[in-house]
Amino acid sequence: MPLTFASGPVRVRVPATSANLGPGFDALGLALGLHDDVAAEVTSGGVRVAVSGEGGGELPEDDRHLVARAMRATFDVLGGQPPGLELECVNRIPQARGLGSSSAAIVAGVLLARALVSDGPERLDDDAVLRLTAEIEGHPDNVAPCLLGGFTVAWTEPAGARAVSLPVAEGVRPTVFVPAERGLTATARAALPTTVPHADAAQNAGRAALLVHALTTEPALLLPATVDRLHQNYRAPGMPGTAALVSALRATDVAAVVSGAGPTVLALSEPPTGFQAGTDWQVWRLSVEARGASVARGRLGHAERDPVAAGRKS
Repeated sequence: MPLTFASGPVRVRVPATSANLGPGFDALGLALGLHDDVAAEVTSGGVRVAVSGEGGGELPEDDRHLVARAMRATFDVLGGQPPGLELECVNRIPQARGLGSSSAAIVAGVLLARALVSDGPERLDDDAVLRLTAEIEGHPDNVAPCLLGGFTVAWTEPAGARAVSLPVAEGVRPTVFVPAERGLTATARAALPTTVPHADAAQNAGRAALLVHALTTEPALLLPATVDRLHQNYRAPGMPGTAALVSALRATDVAAVVSGAGPTVLALSEPPTGFQAGTDWQVWRLSVEARGASVARGRLGHAERDPVAAGRKS
């Protein structure tokens, strides 16, 4: 059956995410109260993308943009391509810092494409959206919290990615330390060994299980629950400032980890009064985003076009 495209624009709000959370490598993720807003509309031809905020002036403004590429991939799955697209992206998630900017773009593109097809949800249900976003991204640990919100556990089966979202205990108070420098996931992954000692794998399994309990029920256990032996130490030589800040925070009993592939640092409990990260870091206190991605009809309004990140507390 040929596609019928919706008339008028649709918009989506997608949250930043932090993955791994210490021992939960490629499995655990947390949605954060920092968002990108994207609107899309079917046009008569061509692809035009307007970008403001993070990445403005440097990201491509045509069909090479990641949101547009994710939309094209989704339309292929849905059964046909529109003649053209017009996108407006207001970005607040820092690019290439370990806060899920690429996952947010992919989730935005898939959800926008589905919403622009009249029977999109029937052709591509929520489980299929997760599978598709994880396939495009390459792993589900960031797309899962972006879609579902809250604290997520994601895994991959032969049929594709699956995930569950769990409520987060009130005592979890995320703070992110964002550097000016950027990092690349591919570079960070290249630093990992092909095998690890059995004792390290066993410890990580136990700490990851404890982290689920700490994040959902007993935040007092976050410090021991975030001990990692699978990835952070191997990546430390490439991000010495990040590694030093994680160590400094943990020395004050703050449950700090590398956010995703870095170089951002995530603290899951509040740093002590007077703690100084140094001038190289922007410090934002963020909420946990319980809702995940949301879709609505219409263009972006004045509030959505504001490039300043609402909710940041320095």
